[in-house]
Amino acid sequence: MSLNEVRECLKLDPDHKQCYSHYKQVKKLNKQIRSAEELIQEQRYEEAVSKYEAVMKTEPNVHHLSLLAKERMCHALAQGQQASRAVSVCGEVLKSDPENVNVLKDRAEAYIQEEQYEEAIQDYETASKHSENDRQIKEGLEKAQRLLKQSHKRDYYKILGVKRNAQKKEITKAYRKLAQQWHPDNFQKPEEKKKAEKKFIDIAQAKEVLTDPEMRTKFDHGEDPMDPESQQGRPHHQHFHQGYQGFNPFGSGPFNFKFNHN
Repeated sequence: MSLNEVRECLKLDPDHKQCYSHYKQVKKLNKQIRSAEELIQEQRYEEAVSKYEAVMKTEPNVHHLSLLAKERMCHALAQGQQASRAVSVCGEVLKSDPENVNVLKDRAEAYIQEEQYEEAIQDYETASKHSENDRQIKEGLEKAQRLLKQSHKRDYYKILGVKRNAQKKEITKAYRKLAQQWHPDNFQKPEEKKKAEKKFIDIAQAKEVLTDPEMRTKFDHGEDPMDPESQQGRPHHQHFHQGYQGFNPFGSGPFNFKFNHN
């Protein structure tokens, strides 16, 4: 709109200095913003953030333009998995515009990446007050609530030290390393051996759940496939509680040992 207006000015007076100066500035801003949005569409989020930083340098004295740039930076950072930066930039926007639904959603997503589920729930609930029928908010809120509940139980991703989007190869590699570290045969003292047995069971169960697509999907939806209570009384993988036979981290053959628990 600004370009259209200033072009009319230049039609009336092509040599008007203020109009021409304004025209160059607005044209530059328009180009930067279009370029930044194209980068977001192409999922080149870091470059998009840099482009919006350039927008703020081009016109540093227009408050609403800085807010717009930061809002889009917030989105790009959240989508680009740069959670801590996203939380910071989103927070700057929300200080001036606390009811900005898009920024609340983006910050909530960043909070989830940071495993700050209660903060994510709060942002989604605030957003829902201003946009009641937003499906993205509803799904995000349900996800945050599910992950909060799950965080109070065993987290198989944390047990193996892998991210929630880890591939099977990465999961297996993490399992092998931890299985070697916590194999009960590595420990002599009774209390250390007992601790290692518990850790080893958790590691083995984590690997089994996260490398089985069906069990992993259940876990991602808030159900622990190894928890008898969540299986509604159906026995499942009871051999983990009695003993375990499977991959031997020290060689190619299987191993089998039993744990005695009170």
